Amino acid sequence: MAFVVPTKAGRFEVRESVATPKGPRSRTLASFSELTEEVIEKARAKASRPLDAERLRRAALKASAPVAVSPGERAARELIAELGKGRRLDPTLRRILLDLLDRGRQDGKQPSQWHEAAREVAEWMAATPAEKGRALVDLLLLVDALPSGGRRGKPLSFPRLDPQGA
Repeated sequence: MAFVVPTKAGRFEVRESVATPKGPRSRTLASFSELTEEVIEKARAKASRPLDAERLRRAALKASAPVAVSPGERAARELIAELGKGRRLDPTLRRILLDLLDRGRQDGKQPSQWHEAAREVAEWMAATPAEKGRALVDLLLLVDALPSGGRRGKPLSFPRLDPQGA
């Protein structure tokens, strides 16, 4: 299990105990002045056993180490500050946000189609241009791999959408 200890220089270390032939020893996984997601990932990469980020945060607080707020918490604080200043959200964004916040109260219920759509939108809302580009390339490669159905060189025709065309 990983633990956090202060150093003489005023910094902190994430350490883990390991058994050696000479007895138990601890080794440093990461050194930090504030526990951030990057520090946790660095420690996770060096750890010999799985590292629980939430337990590590609690250990850091117990050792009086400063802990950075999570990106979600930071965004929530910024949103609350903006709403507190009287700024309004786009109605669609407001509905998605309310739906995602309310999701915790609906455990055990079948999610609505709106909820599923809101979740899908939320996943892509913060995607970087590089992630969106990779998804687009994947879609284009998929379409390119679909069979043409023997219509090469023939114009596309679509059925009528009105009831008389049926």
